Parts: sequence; C-alpha cells; structure tokens
Amino acid sequence: MANPIPVPLFEKVFPKNTYQRAIDVTILFLLFCLLIYRLLSLNNHGVAWFLAFICELWFAINWVIIVCTRWTPMLYKPFPQRLQQWMPELPPVDVFVTTADPVLEPPILTVNTVLSLLAVDYPANKLACYVSDDGCSPLIFYSLVEATQFAKLWAPFCRKYNVQVRAPFRYFLDESKPSSASSRAFQQEWKYMKEEYEQLSRRIENATQQPFPIALTGELAVFSDTELRNHPTIVKVLWENKEGLTDGVPHLIYVSREKRPKNPHYYKAGAMNVLTRVSGLMTNAPFMLNLDCDMFVNNTEIFRQAMCLMLGSNSEKDCAFIQCPQLFYDRPQDMLLLQEYVGKGIVGIQGPYYAGTGCFHRRKVIYGLWPDEVKNQGKLSDNALLKECGNSKEFITSAVHALKGKKVDFPRNPSKSLEAALQVASCSYEYGTAWGKKFGWMYGSLVEDILTGLTIHIKGWRSGYCSPDPPAFLGCAPPNGPAVMVQQKRWATGLLEIFFSKHNPIIGTLKGKLQFRQCLAYMYVLLWGFRSIFELCYATLPAYCILTNSNFLPKVQDPGIYFIVAPFVMYHLYTLSEFIRTGFSVYSWWVGQCMARIVAMTAWLFGVINAILELIGLSEIVFEITEKGLSTSGDDEGKFVFDESPVFVSVTTVVLVHLIALGNCLLGSQPLPGLAEFFCSVFVLVAVWPFVEGLFRKGKYGIPLNTIFKSAALALFFVYLCKL
Repeated sequence: MANPIPVPLFEKVFPKNTYQRAIDVTILFLLFCLLIYRLLSLNNHGVAWFLAFICELWFAINWVIIVCTRWTPMLYKPFPQRLQQWMPELPPVDVFVTTADPVLEPPILTVNTVLSLLAVDYPANKLACYVSDDGCSPLIFYSLVEATQFAKLWAPFCRKYNVQVRAPFRYFLDESKPSSASSRAFQQEWKYMKEEYEQLSRRIENATQQPFPIALTGELAVFSDTELRNHPTIVKVLWENKEGLTDGVPHLIYVSREKRPKNPHYYKAGAMNVLTRVSGLMTNAPFMLNLDCDMFVNNTEIFRQAMCLMLGSNSEKDCAFIQCPQLFYDRPQDMLLLQEYVGKGIVGIQGPYYAGTGCFHRRKVIYGLWPDEVKNQGKLSDNALLKECGNSKEFITSAVHALKGKKVDFPRNPSKSLEAALQVASCSYEYGTAWGKKFGWMYGSLVEDILTGLTIHIKGWRSGYCSPDPPAFLGCAPPNGPAVMVQQKRWATGLLEIFFSKHNPIIGTLKGKLQFRQCLAYMYVLLWGFRSIFELCYATLPAYCILTNSNFLPKVQDPGIYFIVAPFVMYHLYTLSEFIRTGFSVYSWWVGQCMARIVAMTAWLFGVINAILELIGLSEIVFEITEKGLSTSGDDEGKFVFDESPVFVSVTTVVLVHLIALGNCLLGSQPLPGLAEFFCSVFVLVAVWPFVEGLFRKGKYGIPLNTIFKSAALALFFVYLCKL
C-alpha cells in the first residue's frame, strides 16, 4: 500500500495560451466574415461560388472544433524521484510488443524494441515482455532467441553506464562513439558490445535470406507445419528471471495465437486481447504497456514517470491509461505538431486519445471495470466472469484478482501457466464471450486504438498524458509514398467505421459520460476522411473557373478579396511560427503542408470510399500492414515514391487538369477569368509538386504510366464537361 506522504507525485501545468487563443479567435472571426460575404454574394455568382461556400463552411466548422478542443491545454509534470517515498516496491508491468509480418516489419526492428525494453530503468523482477507474432514466423522466433543471449550482456552494460538510448541500432551510431575522455574500461566494453551487436545483426540478416536457412528442429520444430492463417497456438517462454533479480533480464515470452481460415481474427485488436489473457495467466501485472514493434524506449525513466501519474492520482477514475506521444526519430515533424497543436488541449478535457502504441493501461479498466465500480470492486462474482470472460477457470481467477486490486507476488516461473495460456490463445476461446464487445480491445474498426479509448472515455474514465524530454518512445516513420498511403487510408477507413457505428461519440455524449468538448475532439479525428471531399473540390475550383471563364474568388480590386487572403495568410503564418517554435525549419513546415494536402486528396479519399462500400455491403475491409524499417533516410530522403496503387489517381488527375487549364491560358486559347484563379491554380501545382515531378520522372520516383493514363482519361472527361 502506498505511503500517505503529502508530497505529490506529479503536478498539472496549464501553459499560457493567450496568444494562441487570440489567433484562433481572429481566424474564426475572419472565416465567419468570409461565409457571410459568400452568402450575401450568392445571387451574383454561379455554381463555383456556391461550391466554394460549401467547402469554406466545412473548413470553418472544422476550425470551430479545433478551437474548442485546444482552448484549455494542460500537461503533467511527474516527479519520479519521489516515487520511492510513496511505494518502496514498484508495481509490476506487463509489456506487449506486436508484430505481424517479418517482411514489412523486419525482425531486427522488433529485436531492437525488445532489447530496449529488457534494459529499461525499472526493476527487472517487476517486468515481463510479451511479443505477439501474428505472422507465426520462425524468423521472428529465431531472432528473439538470439536477442535473448545478447540481452544478458546488453542490459547490465546499459545500467552500469547509464545508457540513455537503449536500442542498440541507435546507440551504436557513428556519433555515439566514446570520446577520448571516456575511461579505458568503458571504451573496451563499448567496442565489445558493438561487435556483439553486429554479430547478432548479421545472424538475423543471414536468417532472412531465402530459402530459410535455419533448420526447423528443436525449439523451431513447431513451425515446420504452419501457415500464415492456419496454425496452432505457440507460446514459448524464452527467458525467465527465476532468481527475481532486480538488475537482471525480465521475463520474455513469445506468443503466436491460433489462426484458422474460418475463424475471425480481428487483426491487431484480436492479438492484443490474446496477449491480455496470456499475460493475465502468466504474470497478471496490474499495469500494461503496449508498443508497436518499431517503437523503442528512448527515455529510460518513462516507466517510473508513468507510474507517478498512475499511482499519484486522487482517484483511479482520473487515470485509466497514460498515453505518450507517438514520435519518429527520422521524421520528427510528422507527429510532433499534432501533439503540440491539438494534443495538449485534449489533455485538459477528459484526456488524450489512445494512440495504439506507447500507452500504459490499467488492467482492470481493460477488463471492463466502470469508474463507479472502483470502490466496490469485489461485487463481480465468479459466475458473471465465467459468462463474460470464457471458460478458463485459471483466467477467471486471475481476472478476479485484477479487478479486486489484490496484490500478488510477481511470478518467477511464468512457464508454469503454459498449458492454460495455450487454451486462452485459441481462436475459438472468445465464442460466446464479451471480448472485443464489452471489454478488452474493441472490435469493429481498423483503428482499434481510437475505438478502445473512446469506449473507455464514454464510461466516464479520464486518461493521462506523459510527454517527457527526451521523448518516451521513438519509432521509424513509414517511407514517403505507398507506405504512408496504406497507413493513412487504413486510419481514414477505420475512423469512419466508428463514426457510422453505435460507438459514435455523439451517442456517447447523449447516453454515456463523454464530455461535450471531448466529443468534439473525437469528431475532429473521426471526420478526417470527409475532409478529402472538400479539399479535392476546393483544389479543383481554380482550374474549373479558368476552363469555364467563371470565378470562385472576388476580383483582385474587390475589397472582398481580403476575406479570402487574411485567414489564409494568418493561418499559414501561425502554423509556420509553431514549426519554428518547436525547432523545425521553414522547409519542414512546407513539406508538412504539402503532405497534408496530398494525403487528404489521396489516402483519405479512398478511405471514405472503402468505408462507404463496406457500409452498403459492397466490399469487405482488409487490414493492410504498414511497411516499416530501421530508417527512412538515405537515397529516398526528400523524394516521393510512387507505385501502381489507384490511390495516386486523384491528385494526378488534379495536376493534369490544372496543367491543361494553365496551358490554355498561356497559349491564348482560353481567356483568363481573373488573376486570383490563375495564382490559385499555380499554388495548387506547387502544393502537390511531387506529383508534378512524378509526371516526368522514371522508376519509383515517377508516376506509373498506368496511373497517368487513367488520370489523363479522367482529366479529359472533366475538361469535356467544363466545355458543355
């Protein structure tokens, strides 16, 4: 039990945002002025003016949601140095690492994430690391076995010399070489550890060569008759901290759940629920952390900082889960601004979204506990759990202990529960249960993280936010081009699945305990996909007006032009200042602006199409894994990569339409309706410049001819309609 010392484990910090509020309100006022101007001028203009009004109305509504969401930002400042006073013995934590494809997610990536966890600054006898291999790959298993031996050297080395970055592939960069001022003993150990890691990397790299050169014998024999979607459950304890050493290597368990062709698997949500049950039997830690296979530990104190928020809250209701920002070491600007821009504001309402990785959970919350049950956790009977949780008596017993908050010794021999673990990881275990419906990771969307977090918030729980410096976890961003599109399309589809479901946050506010502003925060992300329609329409309007000799903008000499220019300039200057304030360059800002336009008109558009086709029953959604790697820098840095995916057709069509419109003007065959439309058309081409370049490049940096032909046909059809 925690020692009732009045010294708090954290404090809430409310950043001053007077300047931000002033800018937000000014932009909102200018948008309202623009809408009023549009309305008053509708009778004097044609269809282009009306379409512009509809698009700007959407942008204004979106801005209202943003302003409401980030009006009261808040941060947490933890004090991990005080943790020992509150709780001399830290609580156990079960860590989940998920991977699904050894090709798209290279094993060395998973190995580095696992090694960083096994060496983290937290008592090793309070940690257990579970790796979910949803691809049932002998390569992943072999890599983890090899990594276990290296971990016995790596973990003591990191603790001895207080290594900050504990993922070897980042630590052993050229710039991390020990200086001449370092002790001779450290230099020798550093060199030895680097050589050992290079040997580990070579063994794993050699094992990735085809055909698979490792004999499927011994421990690997279980993989001799397995297929990707047809194999039995495999649970292997790779390492046990049997002595309970605080400075040793934590438990490491490999899990590959059973899959059969006729059984639903529910993608990552299904894998997470299996990990929850398996860990509940083997170690049953009250707290859980889940990480994607590419998100290594970048701040060794993060476990202690998260525990400050979990243990230091006045009520468990205030902290159902702790989300750390999802950031990337190779493209840090991709997500940081979202955290700065909107993330802090949500923290001040009901708490941040669950982002799917870098999140600490209370096990009892994942088991479906409601906030009003916290003080009466013993009322849940074994019979009720038997009906809801499945038919494993061992798991029901562990679940009762977790829900009642019983303190039990962290097991030193998790292998004793192997037989029961195999049962709860079978693909038939969830039949007739409430897994994925009432508790666990929620089913029904490709973005199980947002849906699970939303369900928790609707019950009335709050969530916490831990954003230390340096960042808690870092991952590798998907490469520019196809990988980004796969990820963004999946997000857009999954978010719209939630919007059209019974889990819609509006229903959660009316019938549940979701706060109104938290509802708006969820609506902001759920409606990302719909933004594509208005972005595409607005981007096409300049070319349409040039081709039809009409206007969607006021004349340059018309005072109404200021209603357009003022919010446009102010918004972009403001976002630029945010980028510069957070340490990024003007070029990074411009790349971010361009990618936002491109993603909206490509991946999000196809996400909307997928969601609508699924809604009307014409298509079935397929989960697509995002390609990952150790780094996206190198030859592809700053270049956009294409493939033959139809997702690129929309923006390619927009580019061709604008080129035709501008070409007609420059050749004198088409009168110019106004300078504003001309400059807007040029701006659109500059904003999607990678596609303009892609028309003239070859190889992976060039748009495939098949895509160009499809886009050309659509562009010519659009021009034909404009001429009617």
